[in-house]
This record gives sequence, C-alpha cells and structure tokens, in this order.
Amino acid sequence: MKKFMLIAALMVVSLSASAQGLFLKPMAGGTVTTMTGDVEDDLKMKVGFTAGAELGYHFNNFFALTAGALYTQQGGKVSREGTENANGEKYNRSLDYLNVPILANVYIIPGLALKAGAQFGFLMRAKKEDEDVKDLFNNTDFSIPVGLSYEMEEAVIDLRYNIGLSNIAQKGIANIVDNKIRNSVIMLTIGYKIPF
Repeated sequence: MKKFMLIAALMVVSLSASAQGLFLKPMAGGTVTTMTGDVEDDLKMKVGFTAGAELGYHFNNFFALTAGALYTQQGGKVSREGTENANGEKYNRSLDYLNVPILANVYIIPGLALKAGAQFGFLMRAKKEDEDVKDLFNNTDFSIPVGLSYEMEEAVIDLRYNIGLSNIAQKGIANIVDNKIRNSVIMLTIGYKIPF
C-alpha cells in the first residue's frame, strides 16, 4: 500500500511539474457583436474578426493565468424596413478595438478550462459605413470576459462572452445628452500553445 501511495504521489508531482510553465498562444477567430443600452431599436448583431496572442503561465494542472492583446472587430448592424413614408436602410456601425484581456483559467477536467477576468479595450477605429465617427465614442472600454476553452494537445478552442461595463458613447450622440451604450461580444477562436 505504501508503494502504491508513493507511486501515486510521484505521478501527481510529475504531472504538475510538466503542466507548469510559460506559453505563448497565437489565436484567431470570429466575433458576433452588438451594443446594448440607448441604441436604435433595430440594431442587430454584426459578424466580425479577431486575432492576436496571449501569454500565459501554468502554475499546475488546475490553474493558469493569461494576458493578451487582440485586435477585435465589434459594433452592430442597423437594418430598417421601408415604410410608406420612408425608405429602408441598412448600415454597419463598426468599432475596432485593441483589447487586453487578463484571465484566470481553472481546469475542471484535463483540457477543459473555465475562464473569467477583466478586459481593457482601446478604440482604434469607428465607422458608420465609410464615415469616420470615432469622435462619437470614448477611447477606452472595460468589460468582463467569461467563457471556456478546450485543449487538444497544443490546439485550443476558446469561446468567450465579453460583458461590457463601460459607457462607450460620448455625450450628445443622436442629440441625447446621457447616452449609455455598452459593448456585447461573443468570440470564438482557435489558438496554438507554444511552450517556452
């Protein structure tokens, strides 16, 4: 029995040691985004793209921390039906951010991690179709990303929902003094872990 316990303890130590360490994870994928709050009633979800990399550290088999930089296309799509008195219109509100997520990863079973943390966003570009509307939006954003990931060897599939907490609207959009608009982002990416 003592030999069995010793072998089991050595295996756990060995597995924990192998799981520890620094890694880089390039990643890319798609987004489905909208904005919530004081927005047009006909604002729909918009499909976009995200790409970047995360740097992480595995403390053991059960816990890792990551910090990243992701260029992410966000925003929403307006689609108004035509009426007797007005023509319908369709256009995109495109907001591109450089997002910096910092996440705790908790592995509930080997390869499957629940994740949550904080994300800081920096507005790089804002357009309504081809019109520059960056001056209508705040330069920074703060959100809470939550999600899960599954690892198959070095490949990682990651699904997140970024819950926007900051008001991204400058005062006075659409002649409303106190607009409160927040980002809402679903993100699916595929990454590849490169250990150091």
